[in-house]
Amino acid sequence: MSGFFFNLDYTKYKNMEPVKNRFETSLAEGIHHQLALLAGNWAGTSRTWFEADVLADESPVSGTITSILGGRFILHQYQSSLAGKPHEGLAIIGYSFPYGRYQTAWVDSFHMGTGIMFSEGAATEKGHSVLGSYGGEGMPEPWGWRTEIEVVDQDHVIITAYNVEPGGAEAKATEINYHRKV
Repeated sequence: MSGFFFNLDYTKYKNMEPVKNRFETSLAEGIHHQLALLAGNWAGTSRTWFEADVLADESPVSGTITSILGGRFILHQYQSSLAGKPHEGLAIIGYSFPYGRYQTAWVDSFHMGTGIMFSEGAATEKGHSVLGSYGGEGMPEPWGWRTEIEVVDQDHVIITAYNVEPGGAEAKATEINYHRKV
């Protein structure tokens, strides 16, 4: 019987053991440990801009960050409002050893519609920054969406997203300023 799984060359996976060992070390004291430290319940303020430097909305936000799949990823779920209407979203955030970068899959009830944004990026001094893109009907070129997570301290996190024009200019689009609930 032939099929996709039966025709795979499993010899190329022989080097997966070092990735497993790196993950175990990372979970104990590295990047995955740092991500897991974000787990908990959070509350704060969500701000949205549709034009550069013109604040369009400011609303309370609450969120939960949970470690999932044995610490491989964190799941960020949040609820807020935008222009008085309920707004919610979630992001799966992780670090990929094979690609050597942070990765995020994000969906929400306003910005993404029915799309899923996949973003990748590097560490920053106090967290990480990932870049994805979005587009659709009426948009001749896709725009970038850069999300930066800044861990100010163990009880204060700022998540800022920027619209990135096709030419590269950035403008702040959203900001969540979180404080850990106790």
